[in-house]
Amino acid sequence: METEIYWKAVQNNDPRFNGAFVYAVNSTGIYCKPSCSSRMPKRENVAFFDSFEMAENKGFRACLRCKPQSETVNPQTEIVLRVCELLETEDRIALEDLSAELNLSAAHLQKVFKEIIGVSPKKYAQIKRLEKFKNEIKSGGGVTDAMYESGFGSSSRLYENVSAKLGMTPKTYALKGKNMTINYTITDCDLGKLLVARTMKGICAVTFGDDELALRENLLSEYKNAEIAEDNANLKEFVEAILANLAGANKTLDLPLDLQATAFQMRVWDVLRKIPYGETVSYSDVAEKIGNKNSVRAVATACASNRVALVIPCHRVVGKSSDLSGYRWGVERKKAILDREKQ
Repeated sequence: METEIYWKAVQNNDPRFNGAFVYAVNSTGIYCKPSCSSRMPKRENVAFFDSFEMAENKGFRACLRCKPQSETVNPQTEIVLRVCELLETEDRIALEDLSAELNLSAAHLQKVFKEIIGVSPKKYAQIKRLEKFKNEIKSGGGVTDAMYESGFGSSSRLYENVSAKLGMTPKTYALKGKNMTINYTITDCDLGKLLVARTMKGICAVTFGDDELALRENLLSEYKNAEIAEDNANLKEFVEAILANLAGANKTLDLPLDLQATAFQMRVWDVLRKIPYGETVSYSDVAEKIGNKNSVRAVATACASNRVALVIPCHRVVGKSSDLSGYRWGVERKKAILDREKQ
């Protein structure tokens, strides 16, 4: 079963998944149900089991706080997990076939699946094909073989789905950025140093820092096999727009972007770009806008993963009590940006 779904349920303390599985923490030797309020473990220390008996057979002890043995699975969650299983094992399966398999109406199945997983069955299947393609490439397979193994029926469909989500063509991704050209420039601003980088498609990085060398090294480490060169002239227009936005003279930043991201991150970032200048929303507000109010922690992670400051305004997302929470480039910078926007 897809462990990413289980992990998101644990991150969100989602009670709908109680009884569907338990998670065990290797460092403590204890297993819990998904809604347990105990301290969040590190992902690398977590193992998932379909039943508490399986966890105990591996030597784990039941959590005394959440008492995971007493839970029964939510029928709707059970249906959704069954759909996920079918979508992962079948290259192509229509919604009508899924609903017939489970004796449900197509409309009801679509509604329940989207409420629990956050996307439609069709979108989930697309994501799984994309992940399978990426894994085939990482394991050394060729683009054509990976295309058919992952269920893309043609190269045009592959490029249509993959290029939009990876921010680069499948061939470039297969070569881990090799043959991709990135130009960058570093300039001074009121918040320290500002790095702006772009590919042929659009902006791929806007980052703040205190040291030019550190900013440059971070860019080089992120795109290890790309050809990276400083180019102040061709980035001048982008830099001027970003600095004008930072100064309050330009309240919109509609710049072309070229980003690598998961489907979930893209959905979150799309919401962020619609937050009006000078306003803030909470992480829970964003979670509700993407249709999954239980995904607050995942939303926070998506905000922290943003690599283009200001262009995707993750600084406009704050805690529920309006506390500034974290910011990839420092809370003081976040406060300074928000203070300027509110003036």
